[in-house]
Amino acid sequence: MAETKTKPTAVPVDTFIDAVPNQQRREDAKKVRAMMERVTGEPARMWGPSIIGFGTYHYKYESGHEGDMARLGFSPRAAELVLYVLTEAGGQEALLARLGKHRTGKCCLYVRKLSDVDEAVLEELTVDALAHMDEKFPR
Repeated sequence: MAETKTKPTAVPVDTFIDAVPNQQRREDAKKVRAMMERVTGEPARMWGPSIIGFGTYHYKYESGHEGDMARLGFSPRAAELVLYVLTEAGGQEALLARLGKHRTGKCCLYVRKLSDVDEAVLEELTVDALAHMDEKFPR
């Protein structure tokens, strides 16, 4: 079975954020980091080369594949911020409708810049995602 590539690393989060080339994305990453640390009560930690994660949980699929991953996280990519906060829990659609300019993927929320969205609604989404993780994967 293939080994999971996304693991915690020893790279300091500040070093990673400071190296983000786009100044706006750097500033947005600092704000998202502070919000996620406040909501989760967990310090930021690098997962793989580009994900800033908060907390950890253990998963196991029916196939037998298992591993550990951050409970919540984000990545300040070149084109946009990618926030790993979408879950199958109900209620997120209403929050997304109030969020502002964004797009979504399976579990990802894509935001070009924080000023495009309502940061209070983003925090609500993060709280909702954490509650879902705590229910599905108790600490």
